Amino acid sequence: MTFYRKYGKRTLDLLCATLALLLLSPVLAVVALCVRIRLGSPVIFRQMRPGRGEELFPLFKFRTMTGEHDAAGNLLPDSRRLVPMGRLLRRASVDELPELINVIHGEMSLVGPRPLLPEYLQRYTTVERRRHEMKPGITGWAQVKGRNSTTWEKRFVYDGWYVENCSFWLDVKILALTLWKTLKGEGISQPGHATMPEFRRPAGRGVGD
Repeated sequence: MTFYRKYGKRTLDLLCATLALLLLSPVLAVVALCVRIRLGSPVIFRQMRPGRGEELFPLFKFRTMTGEHDAAGNLLPDSRRLVPMGRLLRRASVDELPELINVIHGEMSLVGPRPLLPEYLQRYTTVERRRHEMKPGITGWAQVKGRNSTTWEKRFVYDGWYVENCSFWLDVKILALTLWKTLKGEGISQPGHATMPEFRRPAGRGVGD
């Protein structure tokens, strides 16, 4: 493990996340108020996600969807529940800002493979599981290479490449590219999808492949 991975990355995370929270506190307050008025409580969406070593932690994001269900009690599709304000928050990646708290807590890093759903764990191949050798990130190499507009297969390749090549300068590059792509609003979703489609692979297939 390099010095940066062992000590520098955590130091960078703490400094940048703390500074970002202080500077963006007025934005966070305004967004929280808007979400409260439009969607009600809770303002923060909390969901368990696997982190380093596949250990589960609570991920924090601003709510962007309603909790509407159909007559059978099933949640409506994301495209039906995603409100216009939510689309705007996602386009600007503002909904991700509460994850800075996860970074300060040490559950996430500024840069790393994005934390996905726990049910995906059993669908990964051995190579894909390597994404959990590092803390998940608010942004990552896969995000600047296509964000949600790329395929799952490519995302996992990008995540694996990052795990192998993580460095200070690569993290700086990814953070700079993230800011640029966020301003341009690129790669928010795949055509025909409001959000990233579910990663599907037959259950039981993956480990040892």
